[in-house]
Amino acid sequence: MRAVLEARWKAAAVRVEELEAELERVQAALADAEEALSRRVIGLEQYLEALAEADAPAEVTGRMSQRKPVGPRRAVPHQQNAAGTDELSPDYQALMAAAVEAGEDGLGARRAAVVLGWDSACASRVEGARARLKRLVERGWLVEEKPGRFIPPPEQVPDAKRPDGGS
Repeated sequence: MRAVLEARWKAAAVRVEELEAELERVQAALADAEEALSRRVIGLEQYLEALAEADAPAEVTGRMSQRKPVGPRRAVPHQQNAAGTDELSPDYQALMAAAVEAGEDGLGARRAAVVLGWDSACASRVEGARARLKRLVERGWLVEEKPGRFIPPPEQVPDAKRPDGGS
């Protein structure tokens, strides 16, 4: 009986060693995958920042800008050059409607991500929505009165939705 128990103990010890080795391999693979994910998140954030900077108006420094001139059609036209929100893409129209609905509280980036049908728990999606809201601010469609809260300019809010009663 003792020989049987010792054989089982040795077999169990070998199995534990095998599982520990496998656990080390899985943990190393997990660490590598987490590092790759972290690099991709950073890369995406840098990409979104670069896009936001590329859409920002060039500062006047007394010399010619090195940026290429923008073609005749922009993704988001300047508000003063547009007849109405119908000229905006459907995503931007949805953001404008949500900003009007939000009223004086303003539309936040997390809510904007939901309006666009994106996962609001994903930081890159929220930042993408924030970039779109900032683009609407740059082009005159929205105003950012409070940091992170976007509202239509007072002249664009329908009288029924205006906080001051439409005067």
